[in-house]
Amino acid sequence: MSKFPDDFLWGGATAANQAEGAWNIDGKGESVADHVTIGSLDDFRRFTDEIDPDLTYPSHEAIDMYHHYKEDIALFAEMGFQVYRMSISWTRIYPNGIEESPNQAGLDFYRSLFEECKKYNIEPMVTLSHYESPYYLTKELDGWASREMINHFIKYSETVFNEYKDLVKYWITFNEINGGTQSYGAFLSLAFKPEDGAVIYGSRNESNEKRSKRFQGLHHQLLASALAVKKGKEINPNFKFANMLSSHFSYPYTSSPNDALEALQKNQIIHYLCGDVQIRGYYPHFTKRYYKDNGITVNMEDGDIQVLAEGTVDFITCSYYSTMTATVEKKSELKAENLFVGLPNPYLKQSEYGWSIDPVGLRVFLNEMYGRYEKPIMIVENGLGTPDEMIDGEIKDDYRIEYLREHILSMKEAIKDGVELIGYTPWGCIDIVSASTGEMRKRYGLIYVDKNDAGEGDLSMHKKDSFYWYKKVIETNGENLE
Repeated sequence: MSKFPDDFLWGGATAANQAEGAWNIDGKGESVADHVTIGSLDDFRRFTDEIDPDLTYPSHEAIDMYHHYKEDIALFAEMGFQVYRMSISWTRIYPNGIEESPNQAGLDFYRSLFEECKKYNIEPMVTLSHYESPYYLTKELDGWASREMINHFIKYSETVFNEYKDLVKYWITFNEINGGTQSYGAFLSLAFKPEDGAVIYGSRNESNEKRSKRFQGLHHQLLASALAVKKGKEINPNFKFANMLSSHFSYPYTSSPNDALEALQKNQIIHYLCGDVQIRGYYPHFTKRYYKDNGITVNMEDGDIQVLAEGTVDFITCSYYSTMTATVEKKSELKAENLFVGLPNPYLKQSEYGWSIDPVGLRVFLNEMYGRYEKPIMIVENGLGTPDEMIDGEIKDDYRIEYLREHILSMKEAIKDGVELIGYTPWGCIDIVSASTGEMRKRYGLIYVDKNDAGEGDLSMHKKDSFYWYKKVIETNGENLE
């Protein structure tokens, strides 16, 4: 095939904690994200146990999609979206995660949002958990370190499956679940309670005890994902389920065999550990040695292996922003902000935020993933985070158009290679707060939202040049990229 399939799904993606706002109204409870402050490139976002009125928490207002979703979806429809990837805030349904009955106002909000999508023939693709664990459970149970989290998550999942079984077809269980394989994933994705004031990305200095706790929490999430898939299929056999992996594909930094081995092992742990469990239904061969070499102990109960085998997903979704480098020689040169990026690749340009720009890497990654799993793949996050400037009511973001164009061309090449690619939802189809820094300044959207990091602005929306460009891309099914 030399072009995108006729049924290829074009759209965009956001997350509740980065877009909705309305963090404490209509019965919504506090989520983990609600306790994370704004940061910057030079000063990481931090966790606070209590909400400090003198600090800025980006999720509290975000872009107030909660009150503007109809206007937002109308703009998505104008671009021609066929799919909208978004998430449900768990604490909008069960404020503390332990209630006997769901919050009706939360159920009504998402029903209205999904109906608005359907009005424009936009298919919702819903992530169940996108860094939105109830803060109450984080405090009381230490998040996913506790096996009790599984039951709370399944209760929540079953509620929304039943509520929206006629409105939602596509479901993603956990956003970037493989973040739990890395030390920086312990707080946001696994909802472990850190010390007050801790940076959300943690550090590379991790004890064996903490590392074991992290992989125990990941095991619990993998079980919860499998059980959710199984329960969802019972409620509606037409549901389609995906896992979601963050792509941090590593190249060897040099041609040294040791760097090649380092890159292989990084790719195995970051991508294939979770990928194999959720797609194939079992832990891969390298897991035992990795656990042994890193002092990791994971307790598994009778029946866990069977649960994982019975709850595999139907298709694969991934984020892709950049590639990494791997080396055994120069780890001491890594700054804190590059813990999950690696040393700069001398063959690639970098964004202002230090992320490599590597369209060819997307083709490599797609071939690697499809070659291993032979399941349909969808890229559900991809984009360029950078400041935009509105001049005389216009936003000239040619740099974003170039980034998206080159990655779409790379996707087309992967399709020619034989990869079964089924959709594309670039990240932040509308400007939202950044997950990594919490800034509004770091913009990804095709729609500009009038708000700055100080919270100033009227939240009005303005179409960027990339809005009109992407509209043409969708109209021509990826043929017109000029």
